[in-house]
Amino acid sequence: MSEKSAGGLATAGRVNKYPLPRIRAPKAPAGTLYRGNTGMWSWVLHRITGVAIFFFLLVHILDTALVRVSPEAYNVVIDSYKTPIMGLGELGLVVAIGFHALNGLRIILIDFWSVGPKYHKLMFVVVILLWAILLIGFTPRHLMHVFGG
Repeated sequence: MSEKSAGGLATAGRVNKYPLPRIRAPKAPAGTLYRGNTGMWSWVLHRITGVAIFFFLLVHILDTALVRVSPEAYNVVIDSYKTPIMGLGELGLVVAIGFHALNGLRIILIDFWSVGPKYHKLMFVVVILLWAILLIGFTPRHLMHVFGG
């Protein structure tokens, strides 16, 4: 049979210098499915904003096509868009489009610039700063228009 020896495993009188490695289960991330790295959150936000923009475009195409079916129904739908809730929805749309566009440019730089992967975290910070600057310029003016200020 087999016995353990100091140098490894003994099998039928022979000593194996290279014992089999122990297989350990991978560590599960604590508290979240995502590990929280910059690249992961950028990926998640890019997908979420992309899906949100897709659904906006779908609704936009459908409500615009309504004018061919019934101009009166089209006017009712367009009038419903003039509410403060829809104004906040427009702000959300600008937030999504702004981030998605700037992060898309960052992704292009990562893919086609030789040092892009090296500076991806710095570029993400630049995207967030530019995004915040654009929103600071847009948000007050838009909210004044929405709420009649």
